[in-house]
Amino acid sequence: MNYKIKSPEADFLFEAILQLRTMDECYKFFEDLCTVTEIKALSQRIVVAKMLSDKRVYSDIVKQTGASTATISRVNRSLEYGCDAYPMIFSRMEESKANQE
Repeated sequence: MNYKIKSPEADFLFEAILQLRTMDECYKFFEDLCTVTEIKALSQRIVVAKMLSDKRVYSDIVKQTGASTATISRVNRSLEYGCDAYPMIFSRMEESKANQE
């Protein structure tokens, strides 16, 4: 865990996020919480992370997402040296998708 972000306020935020049950609730909550630009930036980062996890090359990622190479590098650094949350989430998403089929 990154103790740089650990705080009662962050705990409160994450507890709130854990209460969301549907995609529609997520859209409503994040639209109230974040600006459109912030949501787009977060969305872009997770798409970049998935593409990097799928071994896509930077030029393809730039072309498809419009992300800068600096953003791609930062996301790649998180994948390489971060808390392993991206692989955990992607695995759970794949499991969930498989269970729905």
